[in-house]
Amino acid sequence: MRYSGLLLLSATLCQAPMVFAVTKFDFTNEYNATSIHAQGDQYFIDQVSKLTKGDVQITLHTGGSLGFKSADNFYAVSDDAVQIADTLAGSMAGIDPIFLVSSLPFLVKNEKQAEDLYKIAKPYYQKIFAKNGQILLYASPWPASGIWSKKPVTNKQELANLKIRTYDKNGTLTLRDAGAEPIKLSWADVVPQLSTGGIQAVLTSADAGASGKFWEHLDNYSAIQYAIPLNMVHMNKDEFDDLPKKDQQAILKAAALTDKHNWQAVKTRVAENYKELTAHKVTIHKNLPKPFIHWLQESAKPSLKEWLKDTGQPGQTIIAEFEKSK
Repeated sequence: MRYSGLLLLSATLCQAPMVFAVTKFDFTNEYNATSIHAQGDQYFIDQVSKLTKGDVQITLHTGGSLGFKSADNFYAVSDDAVQIADTLAGSMAGIDPIFLVSSLPFLVKNEKQAEDLYKIAKPYYQKIFAKNGQILLYASPWPASGIWSKKPVTNKQELANLKIRTYDKNGTLTLRDAGAEPIKLSWADVVPQLSTGGIQAVLTSADAGASGKFWEHLDNYSAIQYAIPLNMVHMNKDEFDDLPKKDQQAILKAAALTDKHNWQAVKTRVAENYKELTAHKVTIHKNLPKPFIHWLQESAKPSLKEWLKDTGQPGQTIIAEFEKSK
């Protein structure tokens, strides 16, 4: 009877379904919950939850609430201080200058070209992340960058000596050569500097300004179509590898869906942003004078030259492939 009882218990256990523990990850994003990036990240989280049937739960922390700025994210994910991060690509230029390619001034003219450039550069990004114990999940494109300002900025004279925030080395070099006084600031520092008068203008998208309620400080937006920079969402590879294979596949599928979703979303975002800006009495300057745009483009050439020098053969290859794709 004793042995038959054990056999019965063994058979019962064998027939019972295996139960996997729920895996929980933290996901940091420096930008506001209403930003295009945070909304894309939430889309990814929803896809992961659906595809894993709730086995993987991800909590998004927006507004830098975990204490990480974009400049901190690369090593925070590498060290597993946080498992997933949404990071402005240019903030990782110190890791490798390849990360500046999406913000090279006036290189791309529209979202399609920006996506083509991303696809060309993606293997280089992936290699850098892999060397540092991470995987690239997806890109999160910004709408084109412009100039938010208190007074109109529509010509060379109005740009001269303007204290303007930039988000990476490319913008700092370009706007310095154009006669402004650029100050590189992380996103978390922008509104405080606007409030105290530390800066008078901001190089960023209409979307970022809308999510930051820039109309409380700035009345003008000049659509110079400077660049369509990327944020990148990356994950600690050890955490990814520890997942069951089915959940790994689900995360990769969710990432692919989010990549597609984000490139579609950015195409319609500007019109939505402009409507919101108009409602808050922000003057939008489009169809800017050609001499002004030409001046900015000429001022941008040294940054491309320096980037090509810094990146060497990989940078030359990326640009050559991109020119062929046009």
